[in-house]
Amino acid sequence: MCVLLKHYGADVYGYALNPPTEPSLYDIVGVDKMVTSEIGDIRDWEHLSSFYKKVRPDFVIHMAAQPLVRLGYDEPRMTYESNVMGTINILECVRIYGCRSFLNVTTDKVYRNLENGRKYIETDELDGFDPYSNSKSCSELVTATYRRSFPRIDCAISTARAGNVIGGGDFARDRIVPDCVRAAVSHGKIILRNPGSVRPYQHVLEPLFGYLSILVAQYEERSKAGSYNIAPKDGWNCTTGMIADLFCGAWRNDLLWGHVDDDGPHEANLLMLDGSKINAVMGFKSKWSVDVAIGKVVDWTKVWHDKGDVYSEMINEILEYAKEGFSDV
Repeated sequence: MCVLLKHYGADVYGYALNPPTEPSLYDIVGVDKMVTSEIGDIRDWEHLSSFYKKVRPDFVIHMAAQPLVRLGYDEPRMTYESNVMGTINILECVRIYGCRSFLNVTTDKVYRNLENGRKYIETDELDGFDPYSNSKSCSELVTATYRRSFPRIDCAISTARAGNVIGGGDFARDRIVPDCVRAAVSHGKIILRNPGSVRPYQHVLEPLFGYLSILVAQYEERSKAGSYNIAPKDGWNCTTGMIADLFCGAWRNDLLWGHVDDDGPHEANLLMLDGSKINAVMGFKSKWSVDVAIGKVVDWTKVWHDKGDVYSEMINEILEYAKEGFSDV
């Protein structure tokens, strides 16, 4: 998002913890050199509010979170503190110091997932199963409460629920694409926990352009503020095993995957989103199929692995995506 915003001429200010992985996209691209970066914890009200008061941003994209399902089981207290109180802290900054347009990025896992084969729409019940998912459901409710309770806030407030985001530069643990990348560069074998699990996988540029569409649209017309799914097109949901197949096919070099049952905590087997609302309200719809998305991941990874120009690779992806209908964002 920082690269995207800088490319289109925005002044970008970032507040976050240090990168949680080594390597990290933040360090690889040199994000600290292109934005005004403040290292801080979203739970630290005094630090966050001091920085916010100094910056007084026009647009706010709230992405700070504990974002991993399995870590949520290991550290539920920290997960709720980050994802619920962190959201309250940034919304308090908006309430006290103002901004023009605010977007809270949550997750596709906020819904009470009955795994009954239907796609979830924005009015469905919010009740995520595990601590991570449920903390994001709570974050959604907090955001809706601020939108209702403080009508004098001169700011449009929305939430966005994207599918399972994939793209080059993700090195997190317990995620399918980073696991594929680690296996590929180490000449190992990809190990999957749940190869039959269905998810709404989508390239990272899909939600990023979707988020910008929401921020701009609700700033221009406050009535468009609300909650929005950002989902793949019909037929583009796929299993984790299919993701691994696509990655192996794009990477080549005899890369293989296998399955192991690690008897871990509950994770959903089926999850799908309906993205028709954002399409109807803002004309935004998914552009890249999952096979295109995996191809972009492999291209990015090979540039990085060969010590090439990662920044230029990212800009080329942005320009290619923008040509398909989003150059005006």
